[in-house]
Amino acid sequence: MSKMPVLFVGHGSPMNAIENNEFSNKWKEIAKDIPKPKAILVVSAHYYTNGTRIVYTENPKMIYDMYGFPEPLYEVKYPALGSTYHAEKIIENSSFHIEKDENWGIDHGAWSVLVHMYPEADIPVLELSINNDMTLEEHLLLGKELSFLRDEGVLILCSGNIVHNLNLMDWNKENGFLWAEEFDEYIKENIVKNNINNIINYEKNTSSYKNAFYTKEHFIPIIYALGAVGKNYKVEIFNDKCVYGSISMTCYIFD
Repeated sequence: MSKMPVLFVGHGSPMNAIENNEFSNKWKEIAKDIPKPKAILVVSAHYYTNGTRIVYTENPKMIYDMYGFPEPLYEVKYPALGSTYHAEKIIENSSFHIEKDENWGIDHGAWSVLVHMYPEADIPVLELSINNDMTLEEHLLLGKELSFLRDEGVLILCSGNIVHNLNLMDWNKENGFLWAEEFDEYIKENIVKNNINNIINYEKNTSSYKNAFYTKEHFIPIIYALGAVGKNYKVEIFNDKCVYGSISMTCYIFD
């Protein structure tokens, strides 16, 4: 079996779950281009915790962690099974303490994308949390420790947004503010050049980060993706666009 790719998805608005648009249509296409996974590990911006946790249940519940949206969004179901088997393997293979979490499930950082990629919900899904006490270097290391999953048919899906500033959003703006485009481009250039140090140390190299996010939980998933894929990778960029001024939809698939 060849290694599974690693995917970073800019998931954007929860409404993408129930819309057929340029972004969700591309998620569908990407799923057709990669081998069907045996399981999916999601590192979601919406599972942001003190300490590192992993969802440990065979029947993960739906997490509707968004507010003020139309009712049809809260009627979306994604009845995938979990995988305590893979949770155990991740815990065993990690140098970090990872706590089993039986209370979380599948949040919209996961299901808003998976309903398009794998609508049958016939692949087990589990989530690894983002520990808000860890440095970017530690997140990168934990990402590296997940790389063994690629040899076992597991798709590592990291879901966030490179630029994510809800306070500055303009729903009427079709593209990004200049600073948003600049930061998105900075990250993109360094991913293409395989310059992980510049990504980790973005604060030293570009001022455009200052409005890109107030908290890092939507940015950190790209660090996990880069850790999991290792140093020698090929990358395809898709959904390469900023919307609403301050949201990057840019996605990456690494091989």
